[in-house]
Amino acid sequence: MESMGDLSRTHYCNDLGIDNVDEQVTLMGWVLRRRDHGGVIFIDLRDRRGITQVVFNPEINPEVHAKAHRIRSEWVLAVRGKVEARPGDMANPKLETGGIEVLVDELRILNVSETPPFPLDEDGDVSDNLRLQYRYLDLRRPEMAANLLVRHKAVQTIRNYLNDKDFLDIETPMLTRSTPEGARDYLVPSRVNAGRFYALPQSPQLFKQLLMISGMDRYYQIVKCFRDEDLRADRQPEFTQIDMELSFVDEEQVISMTEGMIQALFAETLGLDIILPIDRLTFDEAMERFGTDRPDMRFGMELVNLTGIAAKCGFKVFRSIADSGGTVRAINAKGCSVFSRKELDVLTDYVVQFGAKGLAWVKMKEDGEWQSPIAKFFTDEERAEIAAVMDAVPGDLLFFGADTSKVVFQVLSELRVELARRLDLLKKDDFKFVWVTDFPLVEYDEKEKRYQALHHPFTAPRVEDIDKLESDPAKVYSRAYDLVLNGTELGGGSIRIHEKELQAKVLGVLGIGAEEASEKFGFLLRALELGAPPHGGIAFGLDRLLMLITGSDSIRDVIAFPKTQKATCPLTEAPASVVRKQLTELHIRPDWKE
Repeated sequence: MESMGDLSRTHYCNDLGIDNVDEQVTLMGWVLRRRDHGGVIFIDLRDRRGITQVVFNPEINPEVHAKAHRIRSEWVLAVRGKVEARPGDMANPKLETGGIEVLVDELRILNVSETPPFPLDEDGDVSDNLRLQYRYLDLRRPEMAANLLVRHKAVQTIRNYLNDKDFLDIETPMLTRSTPEGARDYLVPSRVNAGRFYALPQSPQLFKQLLMISGMDRYYQIVKCFRDEDLRADRQPEFTQIDMELSFVDEEQVISMTEGMIQALFAETLGLDIILPIDRLTFDEAMERFGTDRPDMRFGMELVNLTGIAAKCGFKVFRSIADSGGTVRAINAKGCSVFSRKELDVLTDYVVQFGAKGLAWVKMKEDGEWQSPIAKFFTDEERAEIAAVMDAVPGDLLFFGADTSKVVFQVLSELRVELARRLDLLKKDDFKFVWVTDFPLVEYDEKEKRYQALHHPFTAPRVEDIDKLESDPAKVYSRAYDLVLNGTELGGGSIRIHEKELQAKVLGVLGIGAEEASEKFGFLLRALELGAPPHGGIAFGLDRLLMLITGSDSIRDVIAFPKTQKATCPLTEAPASVVRKQLTELHIRPDWKE
């Protein structure tokens, strides 16, 4: 192979345009494509910025042209030559550099490459495992490189915004103690403290509260967090969080600060102007209208409460559910009465996985009649009343859910999104934000037979609800807020508890007594006794946010080296076994077997 010698790169491959014609330039990069057109060789040279076509013409330099015959895909080249405008009929409007090409008079082959395990110049069907095994090749693909460039730009925008708002960027520990925060911790055994373990942080929650008690006033961190949980498209075992905390603030100040950051971020990465203030829904409103606390606002099909009508209707199934304390709700899929019976059966099978025992439906016919297996159970007056409440007209398709509120909300919220997907209503370039506020402080876990925090144990209850903490915890609302974009929760936060007595009372509601609270949170409780200011904050999943900004289908596409859904790394083959000596040093039995 040749060295770069005295050659020094003058431009990236995406930097050149008509203004550079007749300039001598030096480019360096990888061969994306090679084409031989009757003796003249054309190569698309690629680097992280983009692509430039370089030309090897025997009339310009026969020796360089002869050398170019050897070049193959993914070879690493340095080329020097003159920029020329492409003839009008040869321009490529799909490329930013499509109006020019570089006529090469010097070529150095810096390295060769074996045939890649998958093509990098086309969007072929390549398995995720193969892409992750050769991630360094996958990242050469222009769309993947573009995602990481957007990530860089986003992080810089966030830092600049928060720095300008007088935030301090402060690191918190990666090795801490295990605390109950919802998901399983990743544990790290201690060599010097036999039988004891560190935990990797699920979030810097307690530390950022301690920083407020320390008087740091405004903190942020773009930080790795870890959760040992079941994975899916928008989850990873290690993920990046934009973490913020502020002293002497209320909900409105945190929300306003966050909205400014989101506005700056979308302006810089997509050139979009997010109109402020962002719309808000209370938790109760979100559940009533959409059946979920992370509603997708890009389309309608809102839930309609028919429980009152069901309680007096002739359909015994609906009436018995209403009488027993359940609920009957419906959504109107406008213009969808053309759905076939097969399509309706597929939708029925789809909602069964969310707890539905079936799916009742009604097609609104042109004459106003109902076409449905349940039509015969309703009088003309009942049909008319339901049609009026549902704003149903001929051509519409009504879907009903009847069960406990929890089941009906989940079934109809999932059905609503699936219908939108089938109707092509989920446009990736349509960004609809909404704040969800006033969450319940706790929810009752039937399996554990105790209350659990809906967000985390350090979330402050509404002041007017504090007197209900012991008498009726389920009726207590919190000072929490989530930001939702297109049905995805981007992040959430709250005003925190800053008084020891109130914190101890909330922990008690969660079944954490004084002894356990002292063992797990003693350091925080002690700090709350020593002049803790009112404070609150928010945390965002950076990876989820970037997934939506780039239009990616998975957060893996915006992370340089992600894990699979089984939390493995095909590239490094992590997790891996370790030698016996390492286990014994950590006081772990080396003969342990699954």
